[in-house]
Amino acid sequence: HGANMKRRAFWWMGCWGALAVGCQPSSPTDQGAVDGDGGSDTDVVEDTDSPVDTDPLPGDTADTSDPSISGPLRVLFVGNSFTYWNGGLDAQLEKLTDDPLSTITVDADREVQGGASLKVMWEWTNAVEVIEEGDYDVVVLQEDIPETDVETFYEYARLFVPLIRDSGAEPVFFMAWPYQRLNWIDLDEIASAHEEMGTELGVDVAPVAVAWDNAMTERPDLDMYGSDAEHPSRQGTYLAVNVVYATLTKTSPEGLAYRPGNVTEQDATFLQEIAWQTVQDPP
Repeated sequence: HGANMKRRAFWWMGCWGALAVGCQPSSPTDQGAVDGDGGSDTDVVEDTDSPVDTDPLPGDTADTSDPSISGPLRVLFVGNSFTYWNGGLDAQLEKLTDDPLSTITVDADREVQGGASLKVMWEWTNAVEVIEEGDYDVVVLQEDIPETDVETFYEYARLFVPLIRDSGAEPVFFMAWPYQRLNWIDLDEIASAHEEMGTELGVDVAPVAVAWDNAMTERPDLDMYGSDAEHPSRQGTYLAVNVVYATLTKTSPEGLAYRPGNVTEQDATFLQEIAWQTVQDPP
């Protein structure tokens, strides 16, 4: 992909490595139903344009850049439908890392609720208890800033991060994307908010929203948004999980074989390249 290509990039190196964000389902039929346990987890949901397989796979532990470490890295995703769409980032990350070329293997879980901000996850779900008792290595926090506001994101990021560290895990922020339904905030403002919190709290940011923008700028034919112009398409979820992988491992996902459903080999190669370039290139 041409040397003249200008891609937006985002890179924050805190004490360790990574990031998380989602949205409000408009109905159970088009965006997923919540389990009967009060909504602390949500059924696997797909973009209606593309079915997905979701068998869980293995993982690795503690310092993800250390190849001598054995055993799966235990990862918890905390967020909303942006996290659980298309089978869920947890299942997708397990599949992506079930590969001899992967520098880690992953055992991933999720604590999610449709439409939830981090405030809702803190006050109305089991997220706090799950983090405290889950013995995780990494917790990926996905805020949905359009559903809340920047100051509330700051407030609950400052609550979640010490909780996660006290549990023995490292936090990562997952930077989600803007969307038209709640278009009061744009990509630059979302990226700036995550960068500010990453710097203040020493937390790595997985710049998914920036990677989406880079991909769609270079390939306008490849839409990261699903049919509702809000949730991720299959390609959007695939790019997101590759950004998370690159952020966690500080290595390129290029060459990892897993690709879901209707993501072509050509598109997968392109999206893995975008993921790595977005994570590694300085702004």
